[in-house]
Amino acid sequence: MKLLSKFIFWISGWSLNANWPKGVKKAVLIAIPHTSNWDILYARAAFYLMDIPVRFTIKKEVMVGPLGWLLSGLGAIPIDRKRIPGGRKQTYTEAMTQMLIDTPELVVMVTPEGTRSAVKKWKTGFYHTALGANVPVVVGYLDYKKKEAGIGPVIYPNGEMDAQIEEMKAFGRTVTGKHPEKGII
Repeated sequence: MKLLSKFIFWISGWSLNANWPKGVKKAVLIAIPHTSNWDILYARAAFYLMDIPVRFTIKKEVMVGPLGWLLSGLGAIPIDRKRIPGGRKQTYTEAMTQMLIDTPELVVMVTPEGTRSAVKKWKTGFYHTALGANVPVVVGYLDYKKKEAGIGPVIYPNGEMDAQIEEMKAFGRTVTGKHPEKGII
């Protein structure tokens, strides 16, 4: 996959700003801005080139047969929203938090916008996951104007969620998505 990723970057003219924070073995990685289906191709290639074993979550029901094998090979982790004490189903945030607590090395990628369209408010599960698991939020980006993929700020959640998310958004506004009009508001 690393060889294929090098080829993808070479043929498309993309470069890499590979400054993964030293010593970070567990993190929630947000990929911003998410404006196109092409984002997964460049993001996945970038993380193969950086030797970062990025994973992403998906409903366990999707992880069956050939599609499940393909998704697993790309880093998908099936989430089982099993019943927990009290009879309710656990949330994705609870499941990801527990995975990060239980696993010695894990980087989980999420898109805080939750869509490829422009949104005023990000989903906050990624922040609650990082705070609950006591891991940093690492900002990954794709800048289509510069044709650059890389790592931006590293945020250690301190409970000041709105201010810290605004800091991440401020960085994201300096990056041009494939469809700029769908970028970070």
